[in-house]
Amino acid sequence: IYHGYQQANVVILHKSLADDFEAFCHANPSPLPLLYRSQPGEWGCPPLAADADIRVDCPQYCVFKDGLLVSRVSSLMSYSGQLQDMVSFYLGCSFSFERTLQKAGVPVRNVEQNCNVSMFRTSLQCRGVGQFQCPMVVTMRPVPEEKLDLVAQITHLTPLAHGGPIHIGDPAVLGIQDVSRPEYGDPVALGPGDVPAFWACGVTGVEAVQSCKPPLAFTHSPGCMFLTDRQDSSVFASTSTPEPDQCPLTFSISQQPLHFSVASKAVVQSIRDLEKIIGEDPGERGIRALFVQDELLRSCLSLSHSSSVLITTGFPTHYTHNPPEETDGPPGAIAIAATLQALQKEVAIVTDHRALEMNQRIMEDAVKKGVIKTAVPLLSYQGNSPDSALYFLCHNGDHKKPRFDHLVAIERSGRASDGNYYNMRGVNIKHLVDPIDDLFTTASTIPGISTTGIGDGGNELGMGKVKEAVREHMPNGSLIACDVAADFAITAGVSNWGGYGMACALYILSLCPIHQRYLHKGLGQPHPPTQDQHQAWAASLPSVAKEEEMLSILVQHGVRSGKTGTLGMEVDGLTFHPTHSDLIIKLRDRTSQRK
Repeated sequence: IYHGYQQANVVILHKSLADDFEAFCHANPSPLPLLYRSQPGEWGCPPLAADADIRVDCPQYCVFKDGLLVSRVSSLMSYSGQLQDMVSFYLGCSFSFERTLQKAGVPVRNVEQNCNVSMFRTSLQCRGVGQFQCPMVVTMRPVPEEKLDLVAQITHLTPLAHGGPIHIGDPAVLGIQDVSRPEYGDPVALGPGDVPAFWACGVTGVEAVQSCKPPLAFTHSPGCMFLTDRQDSSVFASTSTPEPDQCPLTFSISQQPLHFSVASKAVVQSIRDLEKIIGEDPGERGIRALFVQDELLRSCLSLSHSSSVLITTGFPTHYTHNPPEETDGPPGAIAIAATLQALQKEVAIVTDHRALEMNQRIMEDAVKKGVIKTAVPLLSYQGNSPDSALYFLCHNGDHKKPRFDHLVAIERSGRASDGNYYNMRGVNIKHLVDPIDDLFTTASTIPGISTTGIGDGGNELGMGKVKEAVREHMPNGSLIACDVAADFAITAGVSNWGGYGMACALYILSLCPIHQRYLHKGLGQPHPPTQDQHQAWAASLPSVAKEEEMLSILVQHGVRSGKTGTLGMEVDGLTFHPTHSDLIIKLRDRTSQRK
């Protein structure tokens, strides 16, 4: 029964283990928020409750010997002698925020169903200290999707009750195979429209005891908590309206598998500002008609969760020249790759086989000129058989073992509904394009791979997500519109700008404590980035100097501008765009505000 008072998990260990366990709690504050550590043989806990006696104040206890559960008892009075040399730890509990959720109009399904909350052992390993090495335990609460922001905001303010969710979506991400079979507690049924949300759980202390295997130890029995004298409101970090930096917002980033991510309201606004900047339309092509809000944000949230990213670019708009490529695309692709590398992601680029050697030389020069720190592996894909795309994307063609978890196309020729590839003037350039679109269509059938398309006209790979708008609003739209959709379609005034904006948005997310805690599943002690990390991330960002170097490299290899006459002036084969420099300066100004 919930009484409206703060509740606590309990772990009781021999005093010789107390220091290590306290350090273990400090190393893992999300599952083990330490409220009080007793002295050896101290039955009470004055900061939490008057006249307490830990030997009798939990409804039920677990007794462990050599790490094995040997009994459940309603009192520890018979162990009073051994308890003289033992230390009691009181740890925060998520039951303490349930009434606040109810008051805010959030249904708490385990309370509605008159059962204990579901608790699961995950595949996530806590930060070990000494003999304490164990997986994290989580609670699961079904939450109506429209209430996710409210729930994240309320619980974020309760760090002493585990804080905000550490995962929202598919349980398998945490190694949980069946939510109807919890290791602790009771099954809790999801209602229509509910999304499973997971919080770190103090029953992690039970797992820690089992991992340590002490001769004798005690814990509360899961669900049978120690009840304090503190009102449940005392677990909140603040009772006032949270500042934007401390106000989490949730966003769906995948439906297959179901996955939501989190960032602060302040960071969300900053990335929306970036999205507005890159959406400027200097060529007056009417690209605002293709704009979908938060595509940049959701794409970058997804990329932040990724570990391996495949990028593609290349639009052979100069079909009568050799090489036929244009300067829009490669600089943006390099900017994205540089930031992903700085964030410790694996990155590769796939391009047309005919352009592979040229792109290898361009990459070598980009490294020499300092545009990117490390060369990105270059691949080609020809699609020689029906299952070529599956084998390219997945180890041994096994859709459960993808090589990449995100594909990004920036200014890449996209296949139209008739199977051809068209430039903006409606010229068919299919003979110059390898079927890299197949990777995107196949990726849409593989759980765990997300896709992004960046374009400025609607005929680029991935812009099939907005093809109806392209057909209605863009010149030759009914012919040129790409038919291949990406999960996220980012519209930019110039596609390179989309790449620059993506790099800056990823950097901003890397500095968001709310996002970083969620990204790391609440494990470990949250720390700001080191000076070296911060410098590496900042050094990877696009700059006017880098863009000028990259354009110079491209021109040296025969690549021509594809937007001369609408966006700039061509001088000796190199197109200069004052608006490009202004754009990068604006992006960096907005980005620097997040430092």
